[in-house]
Amino acid sequence: MPAIRGACRAGAVVVAAALVGVLPAAAVVEEPVATSAPGAAIGLTPIGTYSTGVFNRSAAEIVVFHAGSQRVFTVNALAGAVDVLDVSDPTAPSKVAAFVAEGARSGDGTVVPAGASANSLAVREDGLGVVAVEHPDKTERGWLVFFDANAAEPVPLGAVRVGALPDMVAVSADGRWAVVANEGEPAADFSVDPEGSVGVVALPRAVRVPGQDAVRIADFRAFDAEGALPEGVRVFGPVLDEERRVSTNLEPEYVTISGSTAYVSLQEANAIAVVDLPSATVTRILPLGWKDHGVPGAGLDPSDRDGRIDIRTVEGLRGLYMPDAVEAYTTRGQTYLVTANEGDAREWGDYVEGARVGALGRDGLPPVCADSPLAALTGNADLGRLNVTLEDGLREDGSCYENLYAFGARSFSIWTTDGELVLDSGDELERVIAETLPEFFNSNHSESNLEGRSDDKGPEPEGVAIGEVRGRTYAFIGLERVGGVMVYDITVPRRASFVTYVNNRDFSVSVQRDGVEALAAAGDLGAEGITFVPAHRSPSGTPLLVTGNEVSGTTTLFEVEALVGPGVERRPAGGR
Repeated sequence: MPAIRGACRAGAVVVAAALVGVLPAAAVVEEPVATSAPGAAIGLTPIGTYSTGVFNRSAAEIVVFHAGSQRVFTVNALAGAVDVLDVSDPTAPSKVAAFVAEGARSGDGTVVPAGASANSLAVREDGLGVVAVEHPDKTERGWLVFFDANAAEPVPLGAVRVGALPDMVAVSADGRWAVVANEGEPAADFSVDPEGSVGVVALPRAVRVPGQDAVRIADFRAFDAEGALPEGVRVFGPVLDEERRVSTNLEPEYVTISGSTAYVSLQEANAIAVVDLPSATVTRILPLGWKDHGVPGAGLDPSDRDGRIDIRTVEGLRGLYMPDAVEAYTTRGQTYLVTANEGDAREWGDYVEGARVGALGRDGLPPVCADSPLAALTGNADLGRLNVTLEDGLREDGSCYENLYAFGARSFSIWTTDGELVLDSGDELERVIAETLPEFFNSNHSESNLEGRSDDKGPEPEGVAIGEVRGRTYAFIGLERVGGVMVYDITVPRRASFVTYVNNRDFSVSVQRDGVEALAAAGDLGAEGITFVPAHRSPSGTPLLVTGNEVSGTTTLFEVEALVGPGVERRPAGGR
C-alpha cells in the first residue's frame, strides 16, 4: 500500500442539523491529505480555490475550463446561474461575472422562465458555450442555452428546446455536435413519467445560436418492442404507460463522445447507450452486469455500526456498477470507456427501490433465503445496515432473496466500447482510504465521521476526467463523499495502476458539528464535477485539474506535476 505524504488532524464527531450560510472565501487547507504509490510519476497539489461561501446547497457543481478566455465556468445550481472565474493566475481564482439562463429565447418560440435550473455546461474551443437548463417543472422539456465564453460578461445568446430534464451536455472534439442527456425523471409523486432521451444538436461553425431545426432527439422507443431490450438492462418499478415501458424507464445520466459516437450512461438501468450522432439514433444498449463481492480483491466494508474498518468479501453479495460519469479515451488504436461506479436508487411517489438488509423479511418484504450464505449475516455488524435493491436477487418463485445486490461498485472500471469489462479497481479505493484516513474512513461530506457511508456506497466515486502527462494517460476519479481525487495510470488498460490520492479537506473540521462558520477552514466537500487542463492550454504551462465541490461550494485548482520523466529530477513519490 502507498505511504502517507500528508496527514489531517483528528477530531471528534457530533451530528448536528444541516446548515446553510454565506462566509468569506476559503483557502487551500494547510495540510491536504495525500498519499502516493512508490515511484509515482506525477503528483497532484491543490494550489488555488474559489469559494461561494455556501454550504450544502450545490453552489459549485460542474466545471469547465476555456483556454481562450483563461476562465473556469462553474454551474451554481443554488443560484440557477453560471459563475465565471478568472484563473489566469491558478493560485488565485476570482469571480469576474455570472449569468442566468432566464429570458433566453428558443427557436421554438419559448422563453426560459424564472426558476429554471442550470445542470451542466460545455464550452467549445472557439468560445461557443452551452448550458443544459431544466424546466421549473422537470417533466417538461428543457433547453440548451448558448453563450459566448470570450465575452467580458457572458449573457445568453439564445436557446434550443430539447428533452425533459437535460442533465448533462458535452461538445464533440471536432465542435460539430452538442449532445445532451435528457434524464426524463418522473414527477415526485409519479403522476407523470416523460421519456428519457439523448438530444443531438448540430452546431454552427461560428459562435452563434443554432436553429431549432438543428435539434434531433434519439429516443429509446425501438426498445419498447417485446424482446428488443438486451437481457440484463434493468427496467423496473411502477409503469404509467405499458406501451412505453422501456423508453420512459430509461434515464440518461452522462455523455462522452468519441468521434461520431456518443456513449451515455443509463445509471439506474446499469447500462450504457450507444448513439450514432449523424443519424441521431440509439444503436445499442450495453448491460454492464454485476461485480462479485465474494471474490478476493473485490470486497467492501458494508457496516457503519461495527466500529472498525473491515473490508471483506461476502459470498452471495453483488454490486451493480451503475456508473454516473463515463469518459472515452483511445490508446494503441482502441477506444475504451472509463466509468465511475457510483450507484443510485429510484424513489418516486410510493415506490422505493432500496431497503436495508436488516429489514428484509419484515413489513411484507421477502426474507433472505434460509439456505443462502447471506442468511446468517443480517445483523447490523454484518450486512444489516447495507442498502440493497429489492428488484434483483429474488428466487424464481419470489419467496426470498438468493443473492443481494448493492448500489454501485465502490470502484472505477474500464470497458471496451462493446461493453466488455477490461479492468475494475476492485476494493482498492476503500483500501487506500483506509490506510490514508483510518480515523475518517468512508466519512460523509457534510460531517467528518468514521464509516458514515459504509452502509451505503462507500467513497461514492462520481466524476471522471482523463488527461495525458508526458506520454502517459491518467484517470482522475472524484470521490463524492470522503472527497478528493484518486489518480490511476490507465495507459495500458488491463494494467491500470494506482498513482496518488489527494484530498483538499481538513477532517478536524466538521461543519455539522462546528457550525457553518467553520466552512472556510473545511476545504473541499462533495466533489461533483472534474475536468483536466493539458499543459499546452494551461495558464501556468503546467497541467491542471479543476474540481467543483457541491457541499462546500468551492471550485479548486490542482497542479498536476511530473515527478519522473525526461528532464525531470526523480523525487520521492508525491514530494514537493
